[in-house]
Amino acid sequence: MKARTPSESKTITTDLVLPSDTNPLNNLFGGELLARMDRVACIAAERHSNNIVVTASINHVHFSKSVPLGSVLTLEAKVSRAFTTSMEVFIDVWMEDPLSKTLEKVNEAIYTFVAVDSNGKPIAVPPLVPESALEKERYDAALRRKQLSLVLAKKLSPQDATELKALFN
Repeated sequence: MKARTPSESKTITTDLVLPSDTNPLNNLFGGELLARMDRVACIAAERHSNNIVVTASINHVHFSKSVPLGSVLTLEAKVSRAFTTSMEVFIDVWMEDPLSKTLEKVNEAIYTFVAVDSNGKPIAVPPLVPESALEKERYDAALRRKQLSLVLAKKLSPQDATELKALFN
């Protein structure tokens, strides 16, 4: 299976925050943002695997700033690491200032998807070859996150979590 780069999965969406998307403080509902991130990350994972994918987990979400009504949001997703049948997807969320057109990062998240066949059975995905320094950093960190998740789920012994040991030695 031919390896792919994060840029081959890159998916960008831009959308407005409308009144039906907001809470009583006129800021974007967190759940609405989670749904938008799930969709853009799903497309990135499907582009990488060239298959149907399902969301396996939301590994990390960081809401760093409220997103007010009328904001223009840009979401960018890329596969950050591919494992046997799963892919970690990193999502960056940017809010555009309507006057200066500058972008401010307001959120980031990490989702995991599994590629499946038409019967819903997991199938192999292509390996990922990171290119930029940020892509390499996210690629390396993905293995630590996966091992930590497996240890917490009691599917991997802490003694076998090689990447986690490296953090503390």
